[in-house]
Amino acid sequence: MVVPEKFAFSIPAVFSDTEAAPLLCAGAIGYRSLRLTHLKNGRTLGLTGFGASGHLVLKMAKSLFPDSKILVFARSAEEQSFARSLGVFWAGDSGDAPPLKANAIIDTTPVWNPIVQSLSQLKPGGRLVINAIRKEATDKNVLLTLDYPKHLWMEKEIKSVANIARQDVEDFLALASRIPIRPEVEVYPFEEANRALHDLKNKHVKGAKVLTLK
Repeated sequence: MVVPEKFAFSIPAVFSDTEAAPLLCAGAIGYRSLRLTHLKNGRTLGLTGFGASGHLVLKMAKSLFPDSKILVFARSAEEQSFARSLGVFWAGDSGDAPPLKANAIIDTTPVWNPIVQSLSQLKPGGRLVINAIRKEATDKNVLLTLDYPKHLWMEKEIKSVANIARQDVEDFLALASRIPIRPEVEVYPFEEANRALHDLKNKHVKGAKVLTLK
């Protein structure tokens, strides 16, 4: 396979091909998202959704900000349990109230309800970083429930993540190899790509999904 040199990256030897696959997408975009939070050690981070990107952000954050508490808002009990197994301070549903509010929250979901819920869980001056390529229209009407004093006042910010820069990937791979970050993956043969997509949508698996070519 031939690719343009500027889109090729040197993969640290510590990672297998299966481990490297989610690092180049979910991991790198998670790295950029975490960087955009401007989080400092000791401050609280929230994560909405806990799939491929979310669990890698958690591993990064625990290494970079060891004194920070991490909150996970996930819709399924399986995802919440997975987050607890990785050492989060608190895990619950997006509508639940954690014991403390966050300085920053990263949203990795394709829907709107977690956006509104996250804004209510931010501290004054907090930042919500939206790590999503798109948002579905199914629950867009929830935006009509935005309440200025509750969700937006006190200098809260919303920041979107547009693209991953080449430098993001290079910096993240270096960081991931130092920690090192070991993605949780479920492997599917390429012939079962449709099953992988079905499982991704229905949340039957945890962590990242990797297709293998033989």
